[in-house]
Amino acid sequence: MEIEYNGHACFTIKTSLGTIVTDPFGEDIPYPIKELTADIVTVSHEHFDHNAVKRVKGNPYVVKDIGEHTYRGIKIKGTKASHDKSRGAQRGQITIFTMEAESLRLCHLGDLGEILSEAQLKDIGEVDILFIPVGGFYTIEPDEAKAVVKSMNPKVVIPMHYKTNYVKEWSIKPVDEFLKDIPYPVKKIESNKVEITKETLPKSTEVYLLKI
Repeated sequence: MEIEYNGHACFTIKTSLGTIVTDPFGEDIPYPIKELTADIVTVSHEHFDHNAVKRVKGNPYVVKDIGEHTYRGIKIKGTKASHDKSRGAQRGQITIFTMEAESLRLCHLGDLGEILSEAQLKDIGEVDILFIPVGGFYTIEPDEAKAVVKSMNPKVVIPMHYKTNYVKEWSIKPVDEFLKDIPYPVKKIESNKVEITKETLPKSTEVYLLKI
């Protein structure tokens, strides 16, 4: 499958069964607006920088809820989590999505704001590719993100939701804060796209930093 990073928490995941777009953002977010087309769109929560479904072409099947969903042979499971450390009292709830296609299990943590519990980890299950917010302030902090990675033990970690040249004024931290002293190899991809198959997965955890 091909994974393309569009910025913020938005990815385009192209599989042999169909294309998934995660957490599309609207024109108010200063990343370049690309044309997005998908069969499935996942929305982790109803904030304007994660729920711009109308900009995605292709009349996609939209998934927002917890529980199990299947579309075009792609399995998707939603797990409830909080956007903050106060059980959602500050910023509400989010949905973590685990997706299965081409013998790979992918997990998009959305705007996760808490350390995952044992019950949440059990509900999510094993993960091959993890999309994790690392910028803090609105989500878990960089060190907390490292703790979540350790608890989930994925093969590939793809950081998201961090400060870049496009969002210099935001309160979130740059990805270097997450990468500092990280105990895993870091593979810097000179593109915003990467191809991953079951056969090319690393044997142990590696961080893939996509260019944006």
